[in-house]
Amino acid sequence: MVAEAEVTFQQSLPAVLDIQLLRASAGVTDIDGVSLSAVKSPVSLSGLRCSESDDDDDCSSSVSLDVPVIRSGSYADIGPRRSMEDEHICIDDLSSRVASLHDLPKPSAFYAVFDGHGGPEAAAYVRKNAIKLFFEDEKFPQTSESSLRNAFLQADLALSEDRSINPSSGTTALTALVFGRHLMVANAGDCRAVLCRNGEAIDMSQDHRPIYLPERSRVESCGGFVDDGYLNGILSVTRALGDWDMKLPRGSRSPLIAEPEIKQIRLTEEDEFLIMGCDGIWDVLTSQEAVSIVRRGLRRHDDPMRSARELALEALRLNTFDNLTVVVVCFLPVDNVAVAADPTVEKQMCCSLTADAFQSLRAFLDG
Repeated sequence: MVAEAEVTFQQSLPAVLDIQLLRASAGVTDIDGVSLSAVKSPVSLSGLRCSESDDDDDCSSSVSLDVPVIRSGSYADIGPRRSMEDEHICIDDLSSRVASLHDLPKPSAFYAVFDGHGGPEAAAYVRKNAIKLFFEDEKFPQTSESSLRNAFLQADLALSEDRSINPSSGTTALTALVFGRHLMVANAGDCRAVLCRNGEAIDMSQDHRPIYLPERSRVESCGGFVDDGYLNGILSVTRALGDWDMKLPRGSRSPLIAEPEIKQIRLTEEDEFLIMGCDGIWDVLTSQEAVSIVRRGLRRHDDPMRSARELALEALRLNTFDNLTVVVVCFLPVDNVAVAADPTVEKQMCCSLTADAFQSLRAFLDG
């Protein structure tokens, strides 16, 4: 059975400000040519917390680690489709990318999967502008949850304002932030994040599909409808960035929204890795099946990139019909993996001797 992480979710939508583009500054780190202004913020993790339903004992578990050791790997495949519309991001050391914006705890990492539809433009745009969109808030990381929520909404607005983006192009978005021992996952759409804790799958996100009853109820309350599993008979998800040809004007309640659901958890020594994948994986595999596949692979070779590839290939073998993207983030150090998985460790060889050879060796040793 897949265990559910505690949910920290605010029902009300925050006020969204129009995007202000940042001016380029010399000597500032960037991603894909997007420069960042040099505004530092003091470190505070007040925005990162366990779910309100967690008690103090849960938040200070005796089974814990000071900081996780983060390693990641990814794999993407076009699958049976004619074009690739997925994008993804893996940043194991976020502080090296936004050092000019914020002082961040160690370790700090950021991962994302964007599953585009209606063309690749929306997913490509969000990936290219991810640092600016997700980390420009001067209150980050003190208000990490609200900053992350606003980042989704700002990215959605940016897609509506950029005339080079087709209004029928959209993308689901799944992000994961690691700050010290805190893991925060935000999701809008049907990508999924799954945490492996002692071999057990813990869903860190909810698939936002029209067949999911809470989403269907929300859609219908906003004047939308579900036809044969599709939102308004067109889209297979109920939350996405972009798709402005399906959204109502700003300020109106829309059946299709970009508001993410956010889940947080405090990592312990039992937490082995996180899988992030597009729906092409979850169409043919359960969360527990995916965790078992990745766990077996890591025990053999301790290579998250290879494990991501193995999971995608298994989905292809099971005849998935979509693009495939997998990100595997490991939290355990290499020392915790069997020495046999480390190629730098010399393996001891066992040799057998015949009876005559044994007698000769014994005579030699006896002098």
